[in-house]
Amino acid sequence: MDIRKITTAEVLPIRHLVLWPDKSPSFCEVEGDSSAIHYGAFVDGKLVCVASVYINGHEARLRKFATLHEYQGQGIGSKVIEQVVRELKLASASYFWCDARTSALSFYQKFGLCTEGEEFQKSGVSYFKMSVSWA
Repeated sequence: MDIRKITTAEVLPIRHLVLWPDKSPSFCEVEGDSSAIHYGAFVDGKLVCVASVYINGHEARLRKFATLHEYQGQGIGSKVIEQVVRELKLASASYFWCDARTSALSFYQKFGLCTEGEEFQKSGVSYFKMSVSWA
């Protein structure tokens, strides 16, 4: 597996297929995509997992993290998050957060993220804000 930085154009098809297959491709675009850092995991040359990180000062937000269904449960997403966290620490980020689907809380807890506040809904899906701070 190869994890590397990719372009906005490369992340959009995976976002669309995994996160919002019933929406238009343009729905999958996010404000700030042009300045975000996008990561892609490739297996045998095929892009199978994407994650986008939006940085504001020492704060970094993970958004639109998606793995193709047939590649889920194989540790690929975990490897991507491990690399993201490693690079953020090197870049002096001190706060990392995301809006995590309630169904994925245990995944993010493996990386030290804790829930903040109450559960909330977006587009009919339940979420919690999760975060971690580094000294």
